Amino acid sequence: MKARLVDQFIISTIAIVSFLVPSLAIAGEVSVLDATVIANAKGTYAVSATIYHKDEGWTHYADKFDVLTPAGEVIATRVLYHPHVDEQPFTRSVANVQVPVGDTEITIRAHDSVHGDGERTFTLKLPKRK
Repeated sequence: MKARLVDQFIISTIAIVSFLVPSLAIAGEVSVLDATVIANAKGTYAVSATIYHKDEGWTHYADKFDVLTPAGEVIATRVLYHPHVDEQPFTRSVANVQVPVGDTEITIRAHDSVHGDGERTFTLKLPKRK
């Protein structure tokens, strides 16, 4: 009886740890919650991204976001020069993004100083060029 209780405890513990470990592995990664794109004059675009990250200060914070083509090429970067500990989520923009002719969408991917590129990106269809 005692051995059976110990076995059940071990199995339950393994199940709980297996459930929690993947969550811990992604805790603290940066996410793009929303984004907008506006066509500018001369065929460029302005891109705004709403970013969420549990910034902890200068040692761990969201430090940039990239605008990517469908092929994964970085065509613009907005550097975030300081932590946003008390401002979450926050929205920042990058202007005059030159998207290759023929591309019909872009993806916004954020980055943090500890985990690197976040997995939660945001893809937008492009409006017609002006």
